[in-house]
Amino acid sequence: MACAIIYKPNHQIMRRICLFVLFIVASFAPIVSYGQDTVSTDGIVFTPVAPTKAPGSTIRQQDNSKSDANSANNIAGASKKQSHQSLWAIFLAGILGGFAALLMPCIFPMLPFTMSYFTKQSHSKSRAVRMAICYGLSIIAIYVILGLTITVIFGADTLNNLATNGVFNMLFFVLLVAFAASFLGAFEITLPNSWVNKMDENADKGGVLGIFFMATTLSLVSFSCTGPIIGTLLVQAAVSGALLGPAVGMLGFSLALALPFTLFALFPSLLKSLPQSGGWLNSIKVVLGFLELALSLKFLSNVDLAYHWHLFDREVFLVLWIVIFTLMGFYLLGKLRFAHDSTLSYITVPRLFLAIGVLSFSVYMVPGLWGAPLKSISAFLPPKATQDFDLSISIGNTAMVINNARPEKYVNLFDKPKGFNPFFDYDEGLAYARKIKKPVMIDFTGHACVNCRKMEENIWPDKQVSEAINEGYVLIQLYVDDKTDLPAGEQFVTPEGRKIKTIGNKWSYLQTSRFLANSQPFYVLVNSQTEQPIVAPKGADYDAMSFYKYLKSGLNAFRP
Repeated sequence: MACAIIYKPNHQIMRRICLFVLFIVASFAPIVSYGQDTVSTDGIVFTPVAPTKAPGSTIRQQDNSKSDANSANNIAGASKKQSHQSLWAIFLAGILGGFAALLMPCIFPMLPFTMSYFTKQSHSKSRAVRMAICYGLSIIAIYVILGLTITVIFGADTLNNLATNGVFNMLFFVLLVAFAASFLGAFEITLPNSWVNKMDENADKGGVLGIFFMATTLSLVSFSCTGPIIGTLLVQAAVSGALLGPAVGMLGFSLALALPFTLFALFPSLLKSLPQSGGWLNSIKVVLGFLELALSLKFLSNVDLAYHWHLFDREVFLVLWIVIFTLMGFYLLGKLRFAHDSTLSYITVPRLFLAIGVLSFSVYMVPGLWGAPLKSISAFLPPKATQDFDLSISIGNTAMVINNARPEKYVNLFDKPKGFNPFFDYDEGLAYARKIKKPVMIDFTGHACVNCRKMEENIWPDKQVSEAINEGYVLIQLYVDDKTDLPAGEQFVTPEGRKIKTIGNKWSYLQTSRFLANSQPFYVLVNSQTEQPIVAPKGADYDAMSFYKYLKSGLNAFRP
C-alpha cells in the first residue's frame, strides 16, 4: 500500500482547468440554499389544537369536515413537495462537496495509485473494472452508513431543533472555525493511527471484503482533508431538519468521490490527462478554508438573532465577509502564504481570473455597508432591519405601508421587513383582520431561516407583490425559533406533553398542530372569519410573478 506511481500529464492546461472548476465547486458547495430551512413532518404525530389551551386562543374548529379534509390534504401535499425539494438540494450540496474533496491533497494522488493496484491484482481488464466498481460501492456504503447513523442517533425532532438551538449553533460556529484553521494549515484533523493500521491489515486479505477495507482505509487516511468538508455538509444537512438529510448528503458526497475511481477503471487512458500533484492542491485547501470561515459566521448570526443580542448586525457581518474574501483574493495573487504553501514563482491566468472574481465580490459587498440590498447574498445576511446606518431609507421605500394599524405585542422585539407593517401575534393580527374584513397572510418565519431572508429581500419588494400583501392582506409574522420566554400565564403544556415556554415554541406548535408542517418560510392565506386556509399553503417561491399569482388566488377566493 505504501507505493507510488510517477506519471507525467499530457496536457498541462488540465491543471489550470481543475483549479478553476474547484473554485466554482467550492464557492457553492457549502452555501447551497435548501428548498426549505426546516422540513419533513415524517415521524411526527400531530394532534389537533385543544380549543381551551392553544397557541392562538381564537382558533376554532370548522363544522364542515369535508373542507377540513381538503385543507389538510392541500397542506400535507405542500409540505411533502417542500421536503423533496430540500432533499434534492442537500443531495446536490453533497455532490459538489464530493468533487471538492476529490481535489484534496489526500485523495487526488490516490487516483493513479489505486487504479494501478487494481490492474496489478487483476489478470484481465474486466476483473479490474469489477474491483473498481466494488471499491466505489464500498465508498458509497461507508459514507451513507455514516449519514444514517447521524439520523438514528439524533432523530428527526432533534435534527430539526438544531437549526435554532443557541448552544448547537455556537458549537457549529466553533466547529467550522476549527475546520477552517485546519485547511489553512494550523493543524491537521486526523484519526487514531491504530484505526488506519487495522483497516490496512484487513485490506490485504483480498476479495470483496479486502476491497471494502481498502475503501475504509482511504476514508480514514484522507480524513484530514475530507473531515472538514464532511463535517460542514453534515452540519448543513442536520440543521435543514430533513429526516434523511444527512444520509442523502452523504450519498451525494460518496457518489462524487467514487465516480472517478470507476471511470478511470473503465478508461485507464484518462489517467494520462490528469495534472501532476503539487502545491496547487494545497492552494485548494486554503481557498476552502477561507470559505469555511465565511460560512461559520452564519451560525454565529443565528445565535445573535434568536437571542436578540444585537452584537452581530448586518454591517458587522458584511465587514467580516469583505475582509475574508479580500484576503482570499490576495492569497490567490500570491501576496499571502501559509505554512504548507510552496513558492509561487508566477501567477497563472486562471488563478488571476479567480483572484479578480473574488476581489470583485468583495467590492460588490461594500455598498451593503450603507444599505444596498445585495440580493445575490441576501439569504445569508442578517435582516436589513438590523442595519444601523441605511442610506437607502432616504432614497425611497420599496413598498408603501398600507396597514395603518399600530401592532403592540412584541413590536419592540422583532424587526419589520422594509416597507411592511406586520403583526407579530396571531390573536392581535386576526382581530384586526376581522375588524377590517380582510384575509390574513401568516408568515411562519425564523431568525435562522436563510430562505425567509431571501424572500423578504428579493421577492416581497416587487411592486405587485408588495401591493398585494399591503393592500389585500393583514400580514402576521410568527417567528418559530425565537427564544424569548412567554409570560408565566401564557405558558402551557400540549396534549403530547410538550412544554410551551417561549414565543418560538408557541408559534412552532401552532404551525405543526394546525397546519401539519414545520418548514420555513411557510405562507398560509387564511380566511379571518373561519380561520381556514383559503388556498393551499406555499413555501419559498423565488419567482415574483408566481408568488404574486399565489397571493391573487387567495384574494379571489376570499369571501368575508
